[in-house]
Amino acid sequence: MPISASSATTGDGGGGSTSTIAAETTSGWHELRVPGYATTKGGVGKFINSATFVVGGHSWYIRYYPDGNNEKSAGWVSVYLYLDLPAAGGDGDVKARYKLSLIDDDDAGEDLSSYTRTSAGYSFWGPGKPRGYHQFIKGTDMESSLKGHGFRIRCDVTVMKETCVDTTVVAGSLAVPPPELHRHLGALLDSEVGGDLTFDVGGEHLTAHRYVLAARSPVLMAELFGPMKENTTGSIRISDVEPRVFKAMLRFVYTDSLPEVDDEDSKVGMAQHLLVVADRYGLPRLMVMCEATLLEHIDTSVVATTLTLAEQHGCHGLKEGCFWFMRTPGNTKAVMASEGFQHLRTSCPFLIEEMLAKLAS
Repeated sequence: MPISASSATTGDGGGGSTSTIAAETTSGWHELRVPGYATTKGGVGKFINSATFVVGGHSWYIRYYPDGNNEKSAGWVSVYLYLDLPAAGGDGDVKARYKLSLIDDDDAGEDLSSYTRTSAGYSFWGPGKPRGYHQFIKGTDMESSLKGHGFRIRCDVTVMKETCVDTTVVAGSLAVPPPELHRHLGALLDSEVGGDLTFDVGGEHLTAHRYVLAARSPVLMAELFGPMKENTTGSIRISDVEPRVFKAMLRFVYTDSLPEVDDEDSKVGMAQHLLVVADRYGLPRLMVMCEATLLEHIDTSVVATTLTLAEQHGCHGLKEGCFWFMRTPGNTKAVMASEGFQHLRTSCPFLIEEMLAKLAS
């Protein structure tokens, strides 16, 4: 949704104007009641939609996949939120954030409060474009936790509406356009014009510009122009990074931002891989961006893996955030039963003592 703001103008006597942006939010929720998990299973890709509900004047619905939405999520429960119809008179884009939660209908079942996912910040939405998680909870965990009882999928939605108010005339002012360097460099990367270096990443060839890379990364500066520079003829093979991750790193180098990732689970995986690459190429701002994303999406299924990454790459703030999350009652037991915790025990055994000391304090 574009922000409405008055622009400064210069007339015969000069001058301009300023305006204040006031952000208004509207919140609401909807619950999809499921009488029994087993009764809804129908195979990978089969889904059930909730009734539509209205928040902020926009129509929404929940889509529930008992057996996962695709082969990658087979054996998992996938849950998504869809924008059905934007409010009348809107421009088709909606700025909103959401939270998805599982609630057990019977007190005799296990506490499902740990299966709550919250989106990172506000995202722009278009009709039919989903946001959610393709690996929300394992099907086996769902069955063992519910013990045959029913459950509810609750979705809390907060919609932001930005309006322009309180216009004030300012004498002698002149509107300065916002910075465009990041947009121009991003276009240069996409066009490949003037590219003098090619990265061979998993069979994909990505064109870049030596001087841009060297200006942004001290590691690439040394590799391309230092005394120990690589003896290349314009091509460098990268064998231990996925193409999509390396592309995202290049996008950051040129624009200081990252491409949008719609799926929240994919966003976590991307942040994990990018954290490693950022440390490798000496990109501290990118590392902090990845740390922030991982902390925003932390839950019992990924915290042990995140803690391992934090230790291996010197991310003190991320590590402390993991310890803080594990202090919440019920989280510690769930984390210690996860696959990531077993990897943590073998790869960073000394962290176990530090973790127990933190939890005891």
